[in-house]
Amino acid sequence: MSVKNSVSDIKEFDYELPETAVAQVPATPRDSAKLLVDRGPDQLPQHLTVASLPDHLCAGDVLVLNETSVIPARLPLRKATGGSVEVFLLEPVAEGWSALVRPGRRVRSGIQLRSERDSDLQVIVGDEISQDGRRSVQVIHNGQPILEPADCYRLSRAGESPLPPYITSTGHSPDRYQTVYARTPGSVAAPTAGLHLTNDLLERIKAIGVNVAKVDLVVGLDTFRPVTVKNPADHVMHSERYNVSEATWHACQTAKRVVAVGTTTVRALESAARGPLAGRTELFLRRGSQFQIVDSMMTNFHMPRSTLLMMIDAFIGDRWKLLYQQALENQYRFLSFGDAMLLDRMSN
Repeated sequence: MSVKNSVSDIKEFDYELPETAVAQVPATPRDSAKLLVDRGPDQLPQHLTVASLPDHLCAGDVLVLNETSVIPARLPLRKATGGSVEVFLLEPVAEGWSALVRPGRRVRSGIQLRSERDSDLQVIVGDEISQDGRRSVQVIHNGQPILEPADCYRLSRAGESPLPPYITSTGHSPDRYQTVYARTPGSVAAPTAGLHLTNDLLERIKAIGVNVAKVDLVVGLDTFRPVTVKNPADHVMHSERYNVSEATWHACQTAKRVVAVGTTTVRALESAARGPLAGRTELFLRRGSQFQIVDSMMTNFHMPRSTLLMMIDAFIGDRWKLLYQQALENQYRFLSFGDAMLLDRMSN
């Protein structure tokens, strides 16, 4: 995709993120998280909470959610000799799963690993299948192979939700890294803007005449990874599976406004606008990209030098720098368990 006015240096997406601003625990209740509402370049933003979201929606709008659910993809295992090995499942591939294996150099192909938490689980490590060290693994539970994300509930005893590496606190209930509307298993990271929504809040939104629609985009591990090349145009965008139903697509076409909850929802809808309603997408929304479907977005505060931050820049321009500064000055909490912002798309 040709992008006009593109960025030539990733340093444009650097900002100082103090360690103390990174949220370690989710807000309780969910909708008590702060909500920074952008009111355009000529006004200061409003400082509210997610519970006020219905006040910023209107009858005829459609609110679109990503209903993917996080699988217990992180498996702490042991060799027969007792050595510890972590297997991080990524997605199904032929005859098994793509996975990260740590420490990979000490795990030869063909080795069998077991779980101390679930004696019925067996993982057989295969060869490398990519240059970034991903390996094929076979996952077997009670003698039966686990081949699809829908079967991953069988890993609930042995596995863990794969929290981002910057969350170091422990003791979270697994359901706090799931949205209340999570339905389709497959992701190894949560669509975090949706973590703020409650069933009661969604009912209030429906009651004012807003249509709540769903998409599915499987969130991959690369969501956590910053851009490491100097020129963002050289960044290789990760591929993710998405599905936009005919009903959701029709709702977006006839809506007064399309309000997307989270960058993953934006990516699914904008991918559907450029191709089929379902498939795999490598869409990289960055400066100069044209947003064809999404009018407004609720999203968390993102890592420096990330493709997610570059999407925000494409959506509202470099005003994000002022908004992020305002958020830091007002003690907003950043990243996956952090607070949120509500943005209206600038004119393309």
